[in-house]
Amino acid sequence: MTDPIRTAAGTPAIERQESVLATNKVLRNTYLLLALTLLFSAATAGTAMAMQMPYLGPWITLGGYFLLLFLTTSFRNSAVGLVCVFALTGFMGMTLGPLLAHYLQLPGGPQLVTNALGITGITFVGLSAYAITSRRDFSFMGGFLLAGILVAFLCGLAALFFELPTLALAVSGMFVLLMVGLILFQTSSIIHGGETNYIMATVTLYVSIYNLFTSLLHLLGVMGDD
Repeated sequence: MTDPIRTAAGTPAIERQESVLATNKVLRNTYLLLALTLLFSAATAGTAMAMQMPYLGPWITLGGYFLLLFLTTSFRNSAVGLVCVFALTGFMGMTLGPLLAHYLQLPGGPQLVTNALGITGITFVGLSAYAITSRRDFSFMGGFLLAGILVAFLCGLAALFFELPTLALAVSGMFVLLMVGLILFQTSSIIHGGETNYIMATVTLYVSIYNLFTSLLHLLGVMGDD
């Protein structure tokens, strides 16, 4: 005969254990997929550089990004979503190739790219480790990050339209801070069960790393010119 007291007491423990296992699975799958997409993105960037592919322009870049992001979101619960993730990250890597080629041709360019890459890697690993070990809940940052990214995006378009280098520099600084917050927010969301889809978690972290890297390239490049 089942002991109702033991059952009632044991159920929450079982549920907590299942929740922890599910969270660990999402976190593990996210970092595995993120590593694979970063490698694939690096390969497409290298291919674009080897082929001396020209810059596609902001509208093709943004159009391709939002189209592939829409497809990834639509198929996030199926195997097709994985294909879309690699298509998205591969495309972003391809658009990064001409940008890297430009910076590598500058005086001290290889060192600049290496520094930007190193800072990006250390920042991501450090923030992820902090969020995981501290288990702090950064969900309160969601509204601020959404508003900040929207403002930074619009300011970036304005800087592009009106050719305002100072505004473009400020936008890069904004994106560095916003991507730092987004990494903390997304990692915390996975840990606390707010994000249960590893495909979407991967996309968010990939975009954070991509924007952090390109923004640092811009900032370090301007500082190098000085």
